[in-house]
Amino acid sequence: MKDDNEEITGDLEVGEERLLDPEAREDEQELDITLRPRWLSEFIGQDRIREHLEIFIAAARERNESLDHVIISGPPGLGKTTLAGIIANEMGVACKQTSGPALERAGDMASILTNLEPGDVLFIDEIHRLNRVVEEVLYPAMEDFKLDIVVGKGPAARSIRLDLPPFTLVGATTRAGLLTSPLRERFGVQSRLDYYNRGEVKAIIQRSARILAVVIDEEGAHELARRSRGTPRIANRLLRRVRDYAQVRAEGNITYEVGCEALALFEVDEMGLDKVDKMILYAIIEKFSGGPVGVNTLAVSVGEEIDTIEEVYEPYLLQIGFMQRTPRGRVATENAYRHLGLGRDSEDTLF
Repeated sequence: MKDDNEEITGDLEVGEERLLDPEAREDEQELDITLRPRWLSEFIGQDRIREHLEIFIAAARERNESLDHVIISGPPGLGKTTLAGIIANEMGVACKQTSGPALERAGDMASILTNLEPGDVLFIDEIHRLNRVVEEVLYPAMEDFKLDIVVGKGPAARSIRLDLPPFTLVGATTRAGLLTSPLRERFGVQSRLDYYNRGEVKAIIQRSARILAVVIDEEGAHELARRSRGTPRIANRLLRRVRDYAQVRAEGNITYEVGCEALALFEVDEMGLDKVDKMILYAIIEKFSGGPVGVNTLAVSVGEEIDTIEEVYEPYLLQIGFMQRTPRGRVATENAYRHLGLGRDSEDTLF
């Protein structure tokens, strides 16, 4: 058992693909766009949010007005970018996209705002990472559709207020708590996406399989859904990798057996945990006697960034009851011990 543990707790190789990473990589973004639904009628899951948006969009279109500003929060990979595109399509307008870290100066934001057409959707991903100076440019733009520009310097400086066309700002964030109150209060529609249930993820996989012309049976789709951590982006990535496996070793058809074989090869277990998740759990259990351990220490011990652990790995481990957050640090639960085949007093552990 010790040898197996040492293999799992080894460092992840540089450049190694993590199938369960909810962040989209550049090489797969084009395919993700192909798989994204374009209309609310095609969007699976998040029923209450979808119903709310149907009402708000229909009302705005009847009044011939722009939709109120929308903030969408939630973990990565749940469809925030997809919903921004759907809002633009449903309103019949263009969607201009940028991200918070890309807007470094007030002039960057002013340039984007002055190039919007009436009714356009401006989508800002990671909006919680906006520079404070840039954020302040948004306040009059969102509230009054005005843009304040300072011309000149020193005593000769003067402020000019420009009119902007009505537009809809859609902001996406994985850290809603980092939004400032003045910015948050200017969004008329506030929605939080939750993890999808297994039936919804299965339906997403079957829809993606039809688009990709992949043959997958009910049991195969169910097994992929079970290991997708309730995240559509992960589900689509697993589908593509299992499709590759099936094409090379199983005549192209994805069955339950083929899915299990492929995911075992890719080190994704029956609970949707991969190598990194197990590195974290083994570190807590074997290096720190089950916890509590501070996130800083845990990050160093597994060779990951603190933000990555908090935003990517922890949410799912907390959701399935394998980890707890306490005032003193992270603690592995009894469920984690059982899943890894370890007991608190078992000779299988290293402490």
